[in-house]
Amino acid sequence: MEVQPLFVIEFLHRVMDTFTEYFEDCSESAIKDNIIIVYQLLEEMLDNGFPLATELNILTELIKPPTIINKAVSMVTGKEGVSSVLPGSQLSNVPWRRQGVKYTNNEAYFDCIEEIDAIIDANGGIVSAEIHGNINCNVHLSGMPDLSMSFVNPRLLDDVSFHPCVRLKRWEMEKVLSFVPPDGNFVLMSYHISAQNQVAIPVYVRAMINFKDGQGRVDITVGPKQTLGKTVDNVVITIPMPKEVSGVSMTTSVGSYSFDPISKVLKWDIGKILPLKIPTMRGTCTLPADSKYRDAHPTIHVDFKIMQLAVSGLKVNRLDMYNENYKPFKGVKYITKAGNFQART
Repeated sequence: MEVQPLFVIEFLHRVMDTFTEYFEDCSESAIKDNIIIVYQLLEEMLDNGFPLATELNILTELIKPPTIINKAVSMVTGKEGVSSVLPGSQLSNVPWRRQGVKYTNNEAYFDCIEEIDAIIDANGGIVSAEIHGNINCNVHLSGMPDLSMSFVNPRLLDDVSFHPCVRLKRWEMEKVLSFVPPDGNFVLMSYHISAQNQVAIPVYVRAMINFKDGQGRVDITVGPKQTLGKTVDNVVITIPMPKEVSGVSMTTSVGSYSFDPISKVLKWDIGKILPLKIPTMRGTCTLPADSKYRDAHPTIHVDFKIMQLAVSGLKVNRLDMYNENYKPFKGVKYITKAGNFQART
C-alpha cells in the first residue's frame, strides 16, 4: 500500500507533540521512564497501522497524564489509568475540543511569531530572505465558542497551513479564519513568505574581517533597520573563526564578548540595541607567526528578538466570538526572531 510521505511525517509530529505534552519532553530518558504510557498512547493513536485518535483532548480523557497523584493512585489500586468510557468528543464533529469545558476567567491569547531566514552579502545586499510564521494560541473559553479572526492584509499569506479546526472554505472565499478552538495550547496557522520585496530586514551588520602577516583584524557594527521604532533585543553575534586563530583581543562599545579556544567561536553578546548607542566591536586575532592564512571570510550568525513587531506586516484586524453569551478577554502579541540569519564578510 502506497502512503503519502507527508502523511507519515505529520503523524510523527503529532506523536512528538503528544509525548511533549504528557512528559514535558520528548527525549530518550522521558520515553524510557514512561514506557507503559507510551505503549498505551500508541495503541490509541494507531489502529492496525492507521491513525485513529490523535487529538490531545481525546487522549488525555482516555489516558491520564503521569502526574504524581495519578502515579500514586495507580500504585495503590493497581489500575493502569486508562478510561473505560469513550470520550464524547471522539464521536463529535469537533473532535479537537472536549465537551463541558468551564472556566471562571474566559480568555484567549494569540501570539504571532515570525522567524527570518536571511543571507546578507558583504555590501549589505539581500542574497535571500524568507519568513516562517506561526500563530500560537492559548485558549481557555467555556462552552463551545465559535471564533473568527480577520487580518488587515491577508493577501500577504499565500503559503499557509491550518489546524484542522479552521474552516477552509471560508478562508478561500473571504480570507477569514473561522474556527471552534481546541482547549489550551495549539498552533492555529503556519505560513511562509519568500518574496524578498515583502521581507524587511530589521537589523544591519557592517563587518570587516581580514587576516594578514600573522594577525587578523575585526571591525563589526550592528544597528536597527526597518523596526518601526521597536527595540531590538537579545542580540548575539556569533563568528566561527579559522582554526589557526589562537586568541582574540576585542573592545566592545556595548555588551561583552567571549572566545572559545577549542571550537574557535567568537561570541558577542550585545543584548538590547539602543538607538543612541550603536554597538561596535573592534580588535585583533592572534595567528601563528608562520601562518599563511589570508583569504578567510567567516560568516557571521546573528540572533535577535523584537517584541510587538511582525516584520512581514501581518496584523490582526478583528477577533469575534459567537455561540456564547459571555465576553472573554482577548490579546494578540507579535514577536519577530532571527532564524538562520547570516551576514557574509
